Amino acid sequence: MASAQDIQNRIPITGAMILATLMNTLDSTIANVALPHIQGSVSAAQDQITWVLTSYIIATAIMTPLSGWLSQKFGRKRMFLLSIAGFTAASMLCGIATSLPEIVIFRLLQGIAGASMMPMSQNIMLDIFPMERLPQVMAIWSAAVILGPIVGPALGGWLTENYSWRWCFYINVPIGALAFAGLWIFMDHDDGGRQRKFDFLGFGALVLFVGAFQLMMDRGPSQDWFQSKEIWVEAAAGAAGLWVFVVQTATSDAPFFHRDLARDANFVGTTIFGFFVGALLFSITALLPSLMQNLLGYSVLESGLASMPRGLGSFCAFICVPFLLRRFGPRKVLVVGLLVSLVAISMMTQFDLSMTSQPIMVAGVIQGFGVGLLFSPLTSLAYVTLNPVHRTEGTIVSTMARSLGSSVGISMMQALLIRHGAVAHEALTRNIQPGDPVLAWSLPPFMNLNTASGLQILDGEISRQGSMISYDWVFGLIWIITLGLFPLLLILRPPSAPVVGPIEASE
Repeated sequence: MASAQDIQNRIPITGAMILATLMNTLDSTIANVALPHIQGSVSAAQDQITWVLTSYIIATAIMTPLSGWLSQKFGRKRMFLLSIAGFTAASMLCGIATSLPEIVIFRLLQGIAGASMMPMSQNIMLDIFPMERLPQVMAIWSAAVILGPIVGPALGGWLTENYSWRWCFYINVPIGALAFAGLWIFMDHDDGGRQRKFDFLGFGALVLFVGAFQLMMDRGPSQDWFQSKEIWVEAAAGAAGLWVFVVQTATSDAPFFHRDLARDANFVGTTIFGFFVGALLFSITALLPSLMQNLLGYSVLESGLASMPRGLGSFCAFICVPFLLRRFGPRKVLVVGLLVSLVAISMMTQFDLSMTSQPIMVAGVIQGFGVGLLFSPLTSLAYVTLNPVHRTEGTIVSTMARSLGSSVGISMMQALLIRHGAVAHEALTRNIQPGDPVLAWSLPPFMNLNTASGLQILDGEISRQGSMISYDWVFGLIWIITLGLFPLLLILRPPSAPVVGPIEASE
């Protein structure tokens, strides 16, 4: 529980935690935009470079479950300060990396260090603010944190074009220093020493499942999936880890996660919902920069500027959501958020190679607004029926689910994009005959089919068209998955207590 000093200083403490989580989200969006430049700098293939994103996310997913136990053992203040310092140092190492293995390892260190920031900040705010003001607190916190996705793409593009992609990681240093100083000065010291018995078998099984499953998702496209023995081994290891974790959780006297979490329908439903929201949100933000830079010829700065409206839409949603929650309730706000997201994703399925940046920006604003309507209602519904004793574990599980969903979404959609792009390329070339006089007449002179260079240029254009078809197909699949989230709303119970007004600044 929070001390009297923490409650008195809750505004500056919240500000410091916002800076820490802002650094976290800023780093992910900056890396997305700079990914093509990082790919060229470290000489990585398209299916390999996604490890820069997924290595960070998977490390976060693995280490997040430990954050609650570690914070109880060492104290929340000490744990948070170590997380900020470690994340900042790992960011510096990412900036000086010279090869793909190096940057992947340093990104893993970033994920390990930063894993506790999100759940700990949420848990601390649950303690220092009254429970009835949770919807407003989460909305304000989320509105501030979403500044990362707003500023990240443009800032990352500007830094990459004017300096280097390495500065996308160096930028974390001043933010981390401010967050560290804020918590050091205002947060009360916590001695810790309150940890419960640690379930090594349950945690080990969970790590095995998450690690093996993510490795299978990342390696699958390059290894031809289940035609490879490696993929079979990883799939078997992941399945075994999941089985042992489920059995251990169900039968152990002191499981890694308390069984009461699985008995709360609201918490289970919002956790599953959060998993898919993480998968869909982060897969789209990872796909769009490569589409703009590789197919449409945008510079990294132009793609960053075109991505900014998505964050602005989310920011507007976070401002509106407290009033919408009070007026309509969380379940209706979730329905509206999903419907708005469906409209935006439907627009993305119509993207083509001749479009300007306007369709991307309009769809981004709409989708950002829709996604922004989802987070605060999910948080409100997740904890309204959950025993306060399990809040710490609850924030850890929900954060881990979103991180795992993000990692799975990026890997799966990238694999499907590559696979369907090859299928589309084959389908297009099947209908092209080099000796066709109509085709020869319609092509520009530099695509002379009687020359090797002309055939090569034509094949490149076919590949570009096939890639665009694949992007539209993947966006269509995301639309279908989003539509499938509506049944989850049926199991969520609304809060019984009325939602109060916004938090006064005097607090």
